[in-house]
Amino acid sequence: MDSERLMSQLERKGYSCSHDAIRPQGEIAIINTCGFIGDAKEESINTILEFVERKQSGKLSHLYVMGCLSQRYMEDLKAEIPEVDKFYGKFNFHDLLNDLPNAYSVQDCHNEVSAWHRHLTTPKHYAYVKIAEGCDRRCAYCAIPLITGKHVSRPQEEIIKEVEELVAQGVKEFQIIEQELTYYGVDLNGERQIAELIRKMADVKGVKWIRLHYAYPNQFPMELLDVIREKPNVCKYLDIALQHISNNMLERMHRNVTKAETIELIKAIRKRVPGICLRTTLMVGFPGETEQDFEELLDFVRETRFERMGAFAYSEEEGTYSAINYQDDVPEEVKQARLDKLMSLQQEISSEIEESKIGEEMKVVIDRREGDYYIGRTEFSSPEVDPEVLIPATSRRLRTGCFYNVRITDAEAFDLYAEIKS
Repeated sequence: MDSERLMSQLERKGYSCSHDAIRPQGEIAIINTCGFIGDAKEESINTILEFVERKQSGKLSHLYVMGCLSQRYMEDLKAEIPEVDKFYGKFNFHDLLNDLPNAYSVQDCHNEVSAWHRHLTTPKHYAYVKIAEGCDRRCAYCAIPLITGKHVSRPQEEIIKEVEELVAQGVKEFQIIEQELTYYGVDLNGERQIAELIRKMADVKGVKWIRLHYAYPNQFPMELLDVIREKPNVCKYLDIALQHISNNMLERMHRNVTKAETIELIKAIRKRVPGICLRTTLMVGFPGETEQDFEELLDFVRETRFERMGAFAYSEEEGTYSAINYQDDVPEEVKQARLDKLMSLQQEISSEIEESKIGEEMKVVIDRREGDYYIGRTEFSSPEVDPEVLIPATSRRLRTGCFYNVRITDAEAFDLYAEIKS
């Protein structure tokens, strides 16, 4: 979304912008980086170096870098990659507008450029809306607070205005994101306001789907579940990262929640919102994870049967509590073996869950066409990470961004097949 806002401002200045071009043709490149985990940092560095080569070969006149990676490693990057014209952090990237060739002062159009003006890089019918920045949690492994600072909620009025503008542009589906969704509003008036905010968003005319990402299990606001259950355009979907289940790991991770509390919360969520789809993220190989801890995690996944699950192996992030105070004592080959075993179990569970949907009638939104199929999603699937619905393109023409009722005809581990309901 930072990229989208910057692109909007660049276009207002007269630049023509493209996002993630396969064959970049522009004279100026701006790379928005991620510095959260090792793989993301490596990808960011490789992208920077790729564009450095373009600049050195004369295909590029200016190269700028912004985002989390440069926020955290600004001085190191300046020293190691001097070919970059200038580095910006996560919060001062708007200064780039003043540094571009033929620059003007951002203040000259202050009234014209608002926080919610964006050039969407997603398909026109859905968008991501970030409702806060930063995190007050201090999970032992996480570098986010080191990069983004403390939790800062956006005002409700500003968020609703952004949603209304996006609806006016044709957006129908909203992915609501935040580092810690359920903490929204605490810094504004001391109270969790997420349920109130989502209820207001659901009341905006033209909003068809709202989907919630990155909840935290500790002190979960149960009133949010009432909104999910009562509002038909709030998807029965909740992304709640649990990371682990053994008390040993939860304590060492500084998660401030126990195994018993986690299990009770999941039961309460499913009871209060029948049919809800739960997505979680789990970690293996955290320092001190024993074979018993891992087997406990497998049992938990086997019994809970998450509809959606992602997992990753622990990667030490400098400056975090675990990097400073723990020894990374789980061998890499053990981490990978555990990750493979966990994901294999989840694939079995996902296959069974998806197969149980054969014969059901469901609503889908069409994202795109690929070859002989239209690709859609149900309310239980977030873009890019969750199972999709493949509909043969031979029966009738379908429109991207439109909703259709389908009947599920077949299933694979992570995808469904369907036909349009006549």
